[in-house]
Amino acid sequence: MTNSTHTKDLLNCPGTLAEGHQTYSPVCLRQLFNGKKTSHVLPYESHNPSEDQELAKLIANRKRISISGVQEKLSVLWDKGQIRLTSEGEQGTYILKPIPRDLDKIDQVPANEHLTMQIAKQVYKLKVAENAMIFFENGEPAYITKRFDIDSATSKKWGKEDFATLAGKTKETDGNEFKYNYSYEGIASLIKKYVAAYPVALEEFFKLVTFNFLFSNGDAHLKNFSLLETPQGDYQLSPAYDLVNTRIHVKDPELALKDGLFNNDYYTESNEANGFHAYDDFYEFGIKIGLLESRVSRILNELATYNSEVESMIGRSFLSDDSKEIYKTTYLDRLKLLNYSFLKLKKES
Repeated sequence: MTNSTHTKDLLNCPGTLAEGHQTYSPVCLRQLFNGKKTSHVLPYESHNPSEDQELAKLIANRKRISISGVQEKLSVLWDKGQIRLTSEGEQGTYILKPIPRDLDKIDQVPANEHLTMQIAKQVYKLKVAENAMIFFENGEPAYITKRFDIDSATSKKWGKEDFATLAGKTKETDGNEFKYNYSYEGIASLIKKYVAAYPVALEEFFKLVTFNFLFSNGDAHLKNFSLLETPQGDYQLSPAYDLVNTRIHVKDPELALKDGLFNNDYYTESNEANGFHAYDDFYEFGIKIGLLESRVSRILNELATYNSEVESMIGRSFLSDDSKEIYKTTYLDRLKLLNYSFLKLKKES
């Protein structure tokens, strides 16, 4: 049984989480729907897909998208103030993700992803896919995100390659867990290979990897990082997507990729001594992938500094009270790790 939200009781914008809005705020409408008035309620009943044959067909065809659970992605578009499923031959400009299956607290997944994406964007200024909460007619929540690989004005599709493809990892080469068989240093090497303006991209990537650790995203695998073609025909790091605090749903490792931060089974002195990731690991990772020491320190200090707006956004989110508590606890726990330096303590002793 899932918890549904009564949309008439909304107090915060389902997009930006700004207070005092019973539907999408003007800022959300501008960012996500090109300024067009849009209903935050879908024209479907989530529990009665048989009433709509197209929805029934899609709901029945769920796709496995991560090792920790099953979640469908439905192609939708904006039409006369509402979001609806695409018909055959139509190009969807948004992706709708209803509540998945086979996870603990499954009803919390849409709100979890929405909150994590909004914290990344609003608090840490990461480039993310525009997104919001949206609700079925019976109040059940879903997550909606705007496709960044399609020009909404012209429907032109930009080239997009995820890092599983760039790394040559497939089910045939590496088995069912192919997207986890790599390291983050390996991704950085691919960024240097394929991105002309790689110094900028590497900094964005470093900040995103550290953010994923801070917010317990244990499913940041190869397919959750991509390169996106620009109008000039070259490639840049795509906006971030699929950011979620997985600790609310599964007991997963600190880092999604099996080889961890570094290539060749390398571990920092801190990690070898303590068995967990902390400040020294991310500092050394930043240096190893080629960032300036001053930039590494600045980014880590920003992420390792307690930010009250994180807790404020958790409070305004659509998570249940117990999930809010878990989210807050995991944030504070990881914050302690990002402030722990084995090498600094060693020097002081």
